[in-house]
Amino acid sequence: MSTTDHRSLGALASVALATYWAPALSGLLPALRRPLGIEDRTASGRGYALTFDDGPDARGTPAVLEALARAGAHASFFLVGEQVQRNPSLVGEILAGGHTVGIHCQRHRNLLRLAPWQVREDLRAARATIEDLTGAPLGLYRPPYGILNAAALRAARANGWRTFLWSHWGRDWEDRATPASIADLLTRGATPGSVGLLHDADRYGDAECWRSTVAALPLVLDALAASELQPSAL
Repeated sequence: MSTTDHRSLGALASVALATYWAPALSGLLPALRRPLGIEDRTASGRGYALTFDDGPDARGTPAVLEALARAGAHASFFLVGEQVQRNPSLVGEILAGGHTVGIHCQRHRNLLRLAPWQVREDLRAARATIEDLTGAPLGLYRPPYGILNAAALRAARANGWRTFLWSHWGRDWEDRATPASIADLLTRGATPGSVGLLHDADRYGDAECWRSTVAALPLVLDALAASELQPSAL
């Protein structure tokens, strides 16, 4: 990675950290993402990609899978290695439902607080944990909190992973989130190719937050149908 890339990535990380808590700044991100190969749109530029972070979870993931199955919708799940170790059978259930699996991390930590060797080791462990169950190479990556650093981006490139953030989020990890607020944030202004962020676990958010996510899914899917946006794979 060139010196210019390192500088750009440092700027990206700083802005990403700020936009996680101040979404009004998110308009600054696209110009920094694209030169570094960071995506936030579907590959086809069509549909709407539903994505879920932080699982699999013994309660949240089955409920999400059931809601998606009822609607005949598919999604992408970015998995946490330590969660996979707690709930290994759920990885098979995700795949059996026709969904895509990606890598989130081994332990859910802000990468800006980790040394490069810690980032590399975390991703190595997560890859081994998840691929041991899927039996296939991973192709998608999303960092915890959507915050990258140079070590993570280099590792993603070395492993051939597509690095994804999102265009819409439901802020569903918050206790104050409601099904209506989640659906509104996730679909307001959505266009073909949009990518929505949700969570199927509450281990790294407010307790029981997955329940609002599950309740929001029918509202989200109805809103997408009204906008003629088909749930799509990344």
